[in-house]
Amino acid sequence: MAVVTGGASGIGRAVVTELASRGWAVATLDLQPAAVGDHSVQVDVTDAAAVAAAVREVEDTLGPLGAAVNVAGYYEMLPVSDITVDQWHRMLQVHLAGTANLARATLPSLLRGGSGSFVAIASELAVGGGAEDAHYAAAKGAVLGLVRSLAAEVAPRGVRVNAVAPGPTDTPLIAPDSPWRAPDYLATLPLGRLVTPEEVALCVAFLVDEGTFCVGEVLNVNAGAVI
Repeated sequence: MAVVTGGASGIGRAVVTELASRGWAVATLDLQPAAVGDHSVQVDVTDAAAVAAAVREVEDTLGPLGAAVNVAGYYEMLPVSDITVDQWHRMLQVHLAGTANLARATLPSLLRGGSGSFVAIASELAVGGGAEDAHYAAAKGAVLGLVRSLAAEVAPRGVRVNAVAPGPTDTPLIAPDSPWRAPDYLATLPLGRLVTPEEVALCVAFLVDEGTFCVGEVLNVNAGAVI
């Protein structure tokens, strides 16, 4: 059984669909009810106790845990001088604490089983940074530090922790008038287009199913934005 946060839409929904197509029973944890997967729990990933309770619920319903994927997140662009303290805290709570909360709730089960995979969604901006993306890039960069530390800690006991770092992805998180959709930006990409949620999901599924040799790795799925 796999648990996917943020599974109600966008990249998360694509991950749920891809894992289900490979035979996984999939539970979704999201603020919104999910129309895909085998079991849906509405939960805020910033609430550690609620995440732990949701994971216990889906294990009781769907059976032993084999994989966990943290996708839940959001994006906003602001000049650094306009980012409020609350906005800094919220960004870190959703992305960094959300990933940590899922890890705390799922790694004990994976370790008891002696195998399994934990995958976190990071971002191209965690690697290359970006103008007016300071709080988002910082939060996603922190996710990479967490992933690498967890990987070193649990790999000797059979559990793999890795990350996927998408570039701008064709989901509703990127508004129609976003600079990431502007023709001038797309022309800078070697592929000349945004990546799709399904392409990101394929990378996640690879780490979950086939990438048994991957530990602490970051797969960059960004249409060539960072090479």
